[in-house]
Amino acid sequence: MIELIVIVALVLALGLALAIVFETFRRRYNYSHVEAPPIFEDPNSSKPVPCPHIFYPAEKYISLIVPAFNEEHRLPGALHETLNYLQQRAAKDKSFSYEVVVVDDGSADGTKSVAFDFVNKYSVDNVRVILLGRNHGKGEAIRKGMLHSRGELLIMLDADGATKVNDLEKLENQIHALAKEDAVLGILQLVI
Repeated sequence: MIELIVIVALVLALGLALAIVFETFRRRYNYSHVEAPPIFEDPNSSKPVPCPHIFYPAEKYISLIVPAFNEEHRLPGALHETLNYLQQRAAKDKSFSYEVVVVDDGSADGTKSVAFDFVNKYSVDNVRVILLGRNHGKGEAIRKGMLHSRGELLIMLDADGATKVNDLEKLENQIHALAKEDAVLGILQLVI
């Protein structure tokens, strides 16, 4: 009788240990919260719209990704400066096309409504808002913005305006110079 009780206790303990190990691994390697598709919401209808993906052909020359978490007060200044610059540049160069992608990383303040005000003012073609639903962190907000942008060049700008948008052309020139250098080095490696 005692042997039966010991065997049952061991089986229950082993089952409990296996359940704990299984649940630990299930939670540890569960990336469904990160891989959940972001929502691009049309502010006119408030209906979710599928986001483009980085693997789609580029529709714009440049995409500026702005991760935002509780940036209700700092976002307007940064977006005004950025969009004024981009509009002036587009007026000078008709081939220049752009989009600003604001990634709301689960803000609890009015960041979403501030961003949608800019969508309404500058059009959904030039300003888009991706809603992550809950806070995933700045890195994930940048990643989602990059993955769901339509630009040939993808550049991240902080919502606090730390990076001056007027320096954008300098950065673009450096990116193009590095791309040409890499292309030349790649050709030389093929020849050698």
